[in-house]
Amino acid sequence: MRPAAVLTLGLALLAAGCDGAPVGIANKQAAEPRFPAADRPVAKIVSARWSTEEARDRLNEAETVMDRARIEPGMTVADIGAGEGYYTIRLASRVGAKGRVLGQDIIPEVRDALAQRVNREQLDNVSVRLGEPDDPELPENSFDRVLMVHMYHEIEQPYKFLWNMRPALKPDGLVIVVDANRSTQNHGTPPALLECEFAAVGYVRVEQQTMPSAGGYLAMFRPQGPRPAPEAIKPCHTANTAAGAAPPE
Repeated sequence: MRPAAVLTLGLALLAAGCDGAPVGIANKQAAEPRFPAADRPVAKIVSARWSTEEARDRLNEAETVMDRARIEPGMTVADIGAGEGYYTIRLASRVGAKGRVLGQDIIPEVRDALAQRVNREQLDNVSVRLGEPDDPELPENSFDRVLMVHMYHEIEQPYKFLWNMRPALKPDGLVIVVDANRSTQNHGTPPALLECEFAAVGYVRVEQQTMPSAGGYLAMFRPQGPRPAPEAIKPCHTANTAAGAAPPE
């Protein structure tokens, strides 16, 4: 090999770093927090709706959930995985003109359809945002309540998602999860598994109730203590949590 070629190759390797990746990319990868993987199947997103709005209203689903979540006029609420906006629209009415609702989804077409509905119904207290599968991308210290209705089992990286979500809650804010009491691959989350995954990221469960009208149960969580470092998060094992007790009445 000619000296010039040796020099060129040496400079290229120096720029790439030891593993052959460019230095900038290698440093970025090293700085990216690493979260444990979830020890459970992840349900596929099959629809933007859980059931028809008419059927859900006949069971008084939204009103019951909002009552139990103690959502009041003037609050700021995030609806994560908003889909067609069943909760977003009804939350807007509940919080009133002095409150705010953020409807979020990770599918651009669904987000756009929801934005069109919000504009069509002239809901001035609602905004719509596109999130990421592992990050709801919510503004910090902004929300009294964060709702996650029939979507938690679709989160592929729950520890990263919950970690990224924590700063968005106000000091007395609550996360409200509504899901079915069945395995994640069957579009539900066993309550014991849900509590374990939340606890791993520094949330404490403050309440849990059965919710037949919403197809399962409702659980409330509040952040407690400092947010753990990603590498300190200890993952839950499905074998130890899949057979959790049913939520109390």
